[in-house]
Amino acid sequence: MLFAHGSTSGLASAARPRPCPSRVATWRVHRRRAIACADPSNGGPGRQPWDVFRFLKTVAYFNELPTLDKVLGNFLKQLTPQSQGDSMVSVDLPQAALSTSAAVVPLDGIIMVTGATGGVGRRVVARLLAAGKQVRALVRDLDKAKTMLSDLPVAAGGKLELALADVVQRQTLLPEMFEDIRAVVSCAAVKVSPREGDTADRAKYYQGIKFYDPEVVGDTPEAVEYNGMVNVLDAASDSLGVQGGVKLLHQSGQSAAEWGPLDDVVMGGVSSSGLELVAGRGEDGWAAWVFSGTVSTDNFGGFASVRTRNLDPPLDLSPYEGIALRLFGDGQRYKFIIRPDANWDGIAYCCSFDTQPGVWQTIRIPFVDFFPVFRAKRVAAGSGAQPLDPSAISSIQIMLSKFEYDGQLNPNFRRGPFNLPISHISTYLPADLPPRFIHVSSAGVTRPNRPGINVDQEPPAVKLNDALGGILTWKLAGEDALRASGVPYAIVRPTALTEEPGGMPIELDQGDTVKGKISREDVADLCVALLSCPAVRDITFEVSSRVPFSQAWTLPDPARPPPPRDWGAALSAANIRSRVTGRTVAGVYTGRQPEAEALQAAGITASAPSTKPAASPTAA
Repeated sequence: MLFAHGSTSGLASAARPRPCPSRVATWRVHRRRAIACADPSNGGPGRQPWDVFRFLKTVAYFNELPTLDKVLGNFLKQLTPQSQGDSMVSVDLPQAALSTSAAVVPLDGIIMVTGATGGVGRRVVARLLAAGKQVRALVRDLDKAKTMLSDLPVAAGGKLELALADVVQRQTLLPEMFEDIRAVVSCAAVKVSPREGDTADRAKYYQGIKFYDPEVVGDTPEAVEYNGMVNVLDAASDSLGVQGGVKLLHQSGQSAAEWGPLDDVVMGGVSSSGLELVAGRGEDGWAAWVFSGTVSTDNFGGFASVRTRNLDPPLDLSPYEGIALRLFGDGQRYKFIIRPDANWDGIAYCCSFDTQPGVWQTIRIPFVDFFPVFRAKRVAAGSGAQPLDPSAISSIQIMLSKFEYDGQLNPNFRRGPFNLPISHISTYLPADLPPRFIHVSSAGVTRPNRPGINVDQEPPAVKLNDALGGILTWKLAGEDALRASGVPYAIVRPTALTEEPGGMPIELDQGDTVKGKISREDVADLCVALLSCPAVRDITFEVSSRVPFSQAWTLPDPARPPPPRDWGAALSAANIRSRVTGRTVAGVYTGRQPEAEALQAAGITASAPSTKPAASPTAA
């Protein structure tokens, strides 16, 4: 619940979530002005009585006593401590030197691989370990995973952890499994096997050339391809970051925290301020949060601010580059303050920003621009203070102050009333960010029920879609869920997967028309390469080889494998475009055009796609 607060008349006036702008004005928190007279500049004395009661209310608000529920919750946690021993294990791997042919993945943190014991998944794990990366493999069977993955060589800096979970069961995806995750390579897929049976190592399935009459084994396509995607996104999105960021304050009423005034009354001053949601004060007549009040320099004061209560647990904002504020400036200089711990008066990290008067503007403050401060004095280098770590943010604050830092005056400060409408405060992602969620889907997902298609000329999965529980339909629904999530993604749609060597001549395309085959080796290479390709962020595309399906592929000289492929150059040459899906919308096949363009050309108003099919496909 978000709170807007007046400075003296009450610190806990609740604002309703997602308020109707026409009713916002009725929720205003009444602000009490300074107690006695105005500033000396307005003819008043320079000394005023100190409001001890307001001081005590401020201290109490930001140092609240724990509730009974919280006390009981902490007590129960101590009685039943959770152990990671059963759900997460580290695997000892043979050490290897970093190969010159190893992929370069400029990504700090842990990379999660789902479907890690599958044909593509285990190859992705192997390539990441060879590149010296930390990998967390999400697996359903620890013993099987140890058998299949424990002999993979790992370069310096690399590490393999196994997380015991099932994507179709949300409760198994524990929060600790997603700590420090910075990318996900999603290789989980519904299990399909020949009806006549298969070998223990699934040799018939993996060979990929000869056709066997297939059937789905185990969980349904809906459970794995759609529900599994939704579950992983729900568990991982906070660690990966999303477009639009974390809403620290928003005109809709959403907020990650409770805000209250923190003025110079804590040091004997008489300034007052508050934060209230006001109808019509935002852009285009929308509501806006208004930080306003009066700054007085009486009693040696001179600042007003609003601050959040301590966040419990602290926010992990490390997926983001910084803080963005959308506001209507008044020409003054403000401070944005971040506190990395729950201390009432400890070291804070500050950055000042100027506003332009009379215009809406976006202020972006990168985390790297914040510096440590204690009571408006910079913390000297070498004193032990570290750069801001955005992975544990306990509170944030906006301040208008007479002072800058180290006794210097704020050059853009005015005593008296101030008024700063704010549309939102949120985090933002880096502009050149590569995909953080790589998903292996399948070519053909948009072809069932496409107008004019001849299923007899399509791959078996298209012809047998209904018989296989709507396997492609649910794969497409999983794609749509990823595209709608806000997580930076790349969706790879390979054609038929084979166990042939990598290095095939490849074809990259969009519109979902390609047919053929491709080696799992090449798909794994591509998935790893995408982790360092900003140009393919939020892209969906197909990949196939140019080798005829009936022709076996062998390396010219197996003892001398080809050099690593330049996937970035290949993707650039293919002119892969964003927002191209090949879906059929309102009866219109969108092909290689972005959906909005294709629908506009057809005279159809685009609407947001539903991520889940209207009805579950039935088996034939």
